Amino acid sequence: MSEKPQKSDVTDYSKTLFLPQTEFPMRAGLPQREPEILKRWNEIGLYHKLRQQAAGRTKFVPHDGPPYANGNIHIGHALNKILKDVVTRSEQMLGFDSNYVPGWDCHGLPIEWKIEEENYRSKGKPKPDFRDSAAMVAFRKECRAYAAHWLNVQREEFKRLGIIGDWDHPYATMDFFAEAQIARELMKFAANGTLYRGSKPVMWSVVEKTALAEAEVEYEDYTSDTVWVKFRIDAYSGAADVVGGSVVIWTTTPWTLPGNRAISYSPKITYGLYEVTEAPDQNWAKKGDRLVLADKLAAEVMKTAKFDAFVRIHDVDPSQIDHASHPLKGKAYDFQVPLLAGDHVTDDAGTGFVHTAPGHGREDFDVWTSNARELEQRGINTAIPYTVDENGAFTDQAPGFTGKRVINDKGEKGDANDAVIKALVDAGMLLARGRLKHQYPHSWRSKKPVIFRNTPQWFIAMDKPIADGGNAKPGDTLRARALRAISVTQWVPPSGQNRITGMIESRPDWVISRQRAWGVPIAVFVREKSDGSAEILQDAAVNKRIADAFEQEGADAWYMDGARERFLGPLANEDWKKVDDICDVWFDSGSTHAFVLEDPVHFPGLAGIERKLDGGGDTVMYLEGSDQHRGWFQSSLLESCGTRGRAPFDIVLTHGFTLDENGRKMSKSLGNTVEPQKVIAQSGADILRLWVCATDYADDQRIGPEILKNTIETYRKLRNSIRWMLGTLHHFKSGEEVAHAGMPELERLMLHQLAEQAAIVRKAYAEFDYKTVVASLSAFMNSELSAFYFDIRKDTLYCDPPSSPVRKAALTTIDIICDAILRWFAPVLSFTADEAWQFYKPDAEPSVHLTLFPDELEAFRDEKLAAKWEIIRNVRRVVTGALELERAAKRIGSSLEASPLVYVTDQKIFETLFDVDLAEVFITSNAMVTNEDPPPGAFRLNDVPGVAVVVEKAVGTKCARSWKILPTVGEDAEYPDVSPRDAQALREWKALGVTV
Repeated sequence: MSEKPQKSDVTDYSKTLFLPQTEFPMRAGLPQREPEILKRWNEIGLYHKLRQQAAGRTKFVPHDGPPYANGNIHIGHALNKILKDVVTRSEQMLGFDSNYVPGWDCHGLPIEWKIEEENYRSKGKPKPDFRDSAAMVAFRKECRAYAAHWLNVQREEFKRLGIIGDWDHPYATMDFFAEAQIARELMKFAANGTLYRGSKPVMWSVVEKTALAEAEVEYEDYTSDTVWVKFRIDAYSGAADVVGGSVVIWTTTPWTLPGNRAISYSPKITYGLYEVTEAPDQNWAKKGDRLVLADKLAAEVMKTAKFDAFVRIHDVDPSQIDHASHPLKGKAYDFQVPLLAGDHVTDDAGTGFVHTAPGHGREDFDVWTSNARELEQRGINTAIPYTVDENGAFTDQAPGFTGKRVINDKGEKGDANDAVIKALVDAGMLLARGRLKHQYPHSWRSKKPVIFRNTPQWFIAMDKPIADGGNAKPGDTLRARALRAISVTQWVPPSGQNRITGMIESRPDWVISRQRAWGVPIAVFVREKSDGSAEILQDAAVNKRIADAFEQEGADAWYMDGARERFLGPLANEDWKKVDDICDVWFDSGSTHAFVLEDPVHFPGLAGIERKLDGGGDTVMYLEGSDQHRGWFQSSLLESCGTRGRAPFDIVLTHGFTLDENGRKMSKSLGNTVEPQKVIAQSGADILRLWVCATDYADDQRIGPEILKNTIETYRKLRNSIRWMLGTLHHFKSGEEVAHAGMPELERLMLHQLAEQAAIVRKAYAEFDYKTVVASLSAFMNSELSAFYFDIRKDTLYCDPPSSPVRKAALTTIDIICDAILRWFAPVLSFTADEAWQFYKPDAEPSVHLTLFPDELEAFRDEKLAAKWEIIRNVRRVVTGALELERAAKRIGSSLEASPLVYVTDQKIFETLFDVDLAEVFITSNAMVTNEDPPPGAFRLNDVPGVAVVVEKAVGTKCARSWKILPTVGEDAEYPDVSPRDAQALREWKALGVTV
């Protein structure tokens, strides 16, 4: 029989093949197509349809942590918003009512800076005088307009990412109703006794003229002056030779010495009295000086001070030193300096003693105040001096140094250190000096160093019992409430719980005041008390007037002319003062739960949330970067616990930061930034979405050209598989469905695998594990579908007769698979999945996003069948390996030119293959299996014992329609160039009016 088809040169059988047909394009063209899809979503009212459809369901609310309304969005914004959108869409498709309301943080210093720079400094205009009510209100209106502009810009950029939400009704912390509620929330802290005005060292930005919270500080390299200073010992209850000697301290902040009030030591450290026996004449310290030092550090101190020789005389117990003298005694520093035990003191560096200035350090303050009662009993004044003002200049409470600057207005080192060091030299109390490069706190905005200074600030107490309804229970503190709330919250990943627990356990009182113009004021009235503290006015009528005014006019009402008299009403003739500090913006954003989740008037779509702790089933999630453990998560936790006794969230999910491909932090100066706008313009938002979901967001992620190239390739493969399914299903007609029980084994195997995917995907979505969704579905589509099932079934799908039950079973299977795949990918590839859905089911739901994840696939499970096919597929791997060698040797081209002979010596495998169409599975024209022993040269795989393959050439003639090489080609006289199967197909096509 001839090897060449008799009519192949003249007959075109393509019209009789069920080749894929679809208008779903191979080239995605996402940058052009996605805006059209967004337009369509808007036209069909997708967001409102989702709300209508989900009415009455259990709620899953992803509450938006507000981005700052300042500048275009960056890649971190894109990551964050895409993750929130995947949460929203997937929870909706899991059967919840998942309603995302976007929000913005609009107050704060960065916007003030922009207004000052753009509207004043750049134009040579003086900054407004905020003591003038009209000027203050006008400046705030400029800030409001600036924030509104960027809110609108960012809104469009977020929408372009494919984020579904209530974009027509977002929240903003500058909304009048929001400012009113923020004021009400602050009033609650005043009412429960935890709001107080205190004197405390805070991190202060001289450049920005405001106190900073921990979340606003980052640590950078900085070179500090260092000094070793002597404090003369005046009284010691032990050996007499200690008196007249000196305790030596070491500090990197000489400017804080005018504020020194104590020396701290550790009971865990051993100390000794050392005498200098030899010293150069030019030394600041002289021969005969007696110094008390930690034994571990003594030699290093002596070396630094350039002493030629010294001896240790005996032990010294610092607890027996009653007090020392300030090194500047005789220059208005004539007070006792007590020694206090402190847990923060170590002998890792320095001298083993810590100079303690309670106005310039948190630990200093804690040690001082914890010993205050005992010190007062000893007649020591415990008042903490205000030695440095808001400009970084010494006050008159630093005698001899008034006006000297610690840091100037540009954030540069001033002349204070040099002045203090010179005074120490003149007093003969300087032992040595040097410089140290170390990590030092800087403002994350100005990037300039900050200082600790004692200031009057407003605080919320962490450890004072909360007086709810006027009654305080011992132990019911904000810290205790927050720690309890943390323990009943779900943290994703779980490590977040330990992280925030440690922060809450160690955090000091919450500084909530800022000395700026653009924000919600600390809307309380105070009266000065004789002890320097402030009494807060508690008057419901006054509070109501304030909140009502804010609701109607915004917080500008507080700064308008006559505001004091307006709000105090009949109390205006009393000596109440209006506080003009503004709230820390973390308090603003920490209150969003109060004016978004609990406000059915402005956000009716979120009305009726009944969380599990209230006996309901609803869930509130907070999702932000891991830095928000010290930011929004913490401020929201503290605000809610202080006013409601519980956290505002049930689940907290955190993601890492986005780095470049080399793991470096992104920086414009390095030129390694990836702008989401450019990625969208070049490749489409779905590429960004796929990148986000394929990464392990719990850790830091990387992005760059090569990574995006890989993401695009992954997308291309997924799209091609979807396109092939859509094209193949073009030939699937209603009424041709085949019941599961009537399907061939191969179809039932693929539906079993689909059921396995359903379990994996639903679990992964429920656990917010999106990388598993992408990885599992990608592997399934590439390896199980494209490289296995589709490859095997193409011959049946293209060439079988229209009446073929196998073809119809395959189409039924692909229909079920396509339906599931598009739904499962909808939260990730929101544009592509919906685009494909319009081609797949144009007459069904108007959007795939209005569907639920399939939940009926579990019935397709068949573990016994899967075990059987695992054996078959192992044999297939051996055959495929043998075919590849033949192809590489150019003995065959297509696998259809082969007829593998499979030698199976394993009886179980042999019996498994008995009723299988091996040629179909191997995609060869023929195949045979034997249980004879294989010849020595047969191909084997080590991990599939008992199987060997010899590839022989297929025998017969090439079918002009299916290209199989079969001995049966030519048996049908009417169609002599095709196989009998293909001849039957041609007859059926002819009956349908298609001829060749």
